[in-house]
Amino acid sequence: MARLPRLTLPGYAHHIIQRGNNRQPIFTSSADYQTLLDLLDENAKKFKVALHAYVLMSNHFHLLATPQTDDGLPKMMQAVGRRYVRYFNDSQKRSGTLWEGRYKSTLIQGEHYLLACMAYIDLNPVRGGLVAQARDYPWSSHAHYTGQRIDKRITPHALMWELGNTPFAREAAYAQLVQSGISAVQQAALTDSTLSGWALGTPDFVADLQKRTQRRVAKSRAGRPAALSKIKPE
Repeated sequence: MARLPRLTLPGYAHHIIQRGNNRQPIFTSSADYQTLLDLLDENAKKFKVALHAYVLMSNHFHLLATPQTDDGLPKMMQAVGRRYVRYFNDSQKRSGTLWEGRYKSTLIQGEHYLLACMAYIDLNPVRGGLVAQARDYPWSSHAHYTGQRIDKRITPHALMWELGNTPFAREAAYAQLVQSGISAVQQAALTDSTLSGWALGTPDFVADLQKRTQRRVAKSRAGRPAALSKIKPE
């Protein structure tokens, strides 16, 4: 069976996962993490992709981003992936593949899933047992949204403005959202949709997406996604 093309449409938030081959480490030093961040920053600007959130783990990374063009996101990921592999192989005196095939991604409905996806991304190091609190992990965008530092790579999504009328109010509200966590059902929905490439949102959202692309956007008939699509961030 032919592999479906990746689901990518401009103007929509995309959740992206890229893993190391056989779950091997893709970062071995602070310089490695910083190099990937620099490549993301450079190529997000070059290919007109707004980077909303990220977390870099030892053997994979997550992004939340909105491309402005049809091919901006795949071009960004291709450029970042190729250049980082060259850098990593040179620095480690190794050769061969680094990534576990193509990156995984899907579209998510912002109104229902964007904040939950950001919390999901921020909580990866907590779920992995690396830190007790998301604020303690240095290689994510969490600190930017909670006022701990300014990260110029980040372009906040418009929905962030709904968290409060002042920067302090938004930072406090976002910190509380992440502290509260997300449900196991939300976590599974975000993971499964991204790994499978099916859009995540309400029936109306999925049906509207299907009108915009010839690529199937849901495993079931458009307009009848699983009941998980109605869950909102807690």
